[in-house]
Amino acid sequence: MSKVEYSLKYGEGKIKFALDSAQIAGELKIKECVPLENPEQAILEAIRNPIDTQPLGQIVKPGETVVFIVNDPTRVANSHIFMPILLDELNRAGIPDKDMYIVFALGTHRPMTEEEIIHEVGPAVASRVRTYNSDCRDESQYKYFGTTSRGTPVSFNKLVVEADHIVCTGSVVHHFFAGFGGGRKAMLPGVAYYETIRKNHSMMFDPDAVIGKLEGNPIYHDQVEGVQMCRPSFLINAVLNEKKEFLKIFAGDFVTAHKEACKFVDTVYGAQIENPADLVIATCGGYPKDINIYQLQKTMDNAWCAVKEGGVVIILGECREGSGSELYEKTMRENDTADKVEVSLRANFQIGAHKAYAVTRLMKKAEFILVSSLEPEISKSLLFTPAKDVEEALAMAFDKLGPNPRIIIMPQGSLTVPRLK
Repeated sequence: MSKVEYSLKYGEGKIKFALDSAQIAGELKIKECVPLENPEQAILEAIRNPIDTQPLGQIVKPGETVVFIVNDPTRVANSHIFMPILLDELNRAGIPDKDMYIVFALGTHRPMTEEEIIHEVGPAVASRVRTYNSDCRDESQYKYFGTTSRGTPVSFNKLVVEADHIVCTGSVVHHFFAGFGGGRKAMLPGVAYYETIRKNHSMMFDPDAVIGKLEGNPIYHDQVEGVQMCRPSFLINAVLNEKKEFLKIFAGDFVTAHKEACKFVDTVYGAQIENPADLVIATCGGYPKDINIYQLQKTMDNAWCAVKEGGVVIILGECREGSGSELYEKTMRENDTADKVEVSLRANFQIGAHKAYAVTRLMKKAEFILVSSLEPEISKSLLFTPAKDVEEALAMAFDKLGPNPRIIIMPQGSLTVPRLK
C-alpha cells in the first residue's frame, strides 16, 4: 500500500505526516482563480455599472454628505486600494473631500489606533477625509430606528445615519452563523449598538443559522430588515483569494449585489464531497489564522461540514495566544459540557461568551483532537482532546475509528467549505 505525504501549515512552520493512499477519500482545496489583472479598473467598472442601482457618481449630488463604512483590521478587504478610487469618483461628481468621511465597522471590537487606521485605508485617504471609531456600548452615540419583526431593537451610530448617503464597503466570505459576511453586515453588526448586535446574534441557536445559508437564515433576514430602516445608498464588496488578491468586485444594491457576490464565493470556496468522512484532518492555514481558538473556530466549522456523526476531526492550530477571549474561557470554566454551555447562553446571551457555544456545539457531532501549543489542561477545559503531535492525534483517531477510516484532508481549512453533492 503506497503512502501519501502531507505538509500542512502550522504557525509559521509546517507539520508533516504520511497516510495510506487507500484511506484518502479526498483533499479539499479552494478553486484556482486568476486574480484581477487590473483591480483599479475593475473597481471603476463596478461602481460605474452597478447591480440594481445607479452609478455611484450619479447617486450623490453636490452639497450632499457621504459616509463610507470600512472594515477594521480583523476583516481584510483591501480598503486601501478601493477607497482612493471611491473618493476620486465622487470628486469628479462634484463632492469635495470635506463632505465625505469614514466610520469603521467595529461591531463589538476595540477602537482602532491611528496606525491601524492609516494602514487600513492608506495614508493618502487618512489625510484626505475624517475617520471615526465607534463605541458600541456608548448608547449616546446611537440613534434608535425601531424593532424588527424578530424583536431586535435597531440603533445605528449617529455619524452614519446623519449622512445623506451611506456607502457600505467590505469583503465577502462564508460566515459560520450569518451565512456570508459582507453586505448588510457593514451596518449590522458593523456600526450597530451593542444591544442590537446581541439580540441579532442570539438567533445563532436556530438550526438555519449556519454557514453558507442566507435564505431562511433568521440572523441574515433580521440584519437586512434592520438595515432597511436606514437603507444604504450603495455597496461595494470584494472577493479575495488566500493571498489577499482581488478575484472579483461587486457593486450596487446592498442586498442584490451582495447575493451575487455570495454566489461567486460559493463557486470559489465551496468544495463538493460525495459523503462525510470518518476522519477529517484540517489546518487553519498557519499564522495568523491559527493564532488562537477564537480564530481556529472557523476551521472547526468547515471541518464539521465534512465529518460524519460520531467521527473525528484533527485540527492543526498553534494557538500561540491561547483562547483569544477571557469571556470564552470564563464561560467554559463555569460550564463543563456542551449542553451546559447552551443552557447558559440561552439564559444570558453575551457577545464573546457566544464563542463557547460556537465551538462546543460542533463537538456534539464529532470528537475534536487539537494539535497545538496549548497546555493539555487548557485544551481539555475547552472540551478538546489534546495531542502533542499529529502522530499521537492519528493514533487516537485510529483507536476510535479502526485502522482504515475514510479520511478527508483540508489544507486550507479556514477557507474551504465542504458541501454534499
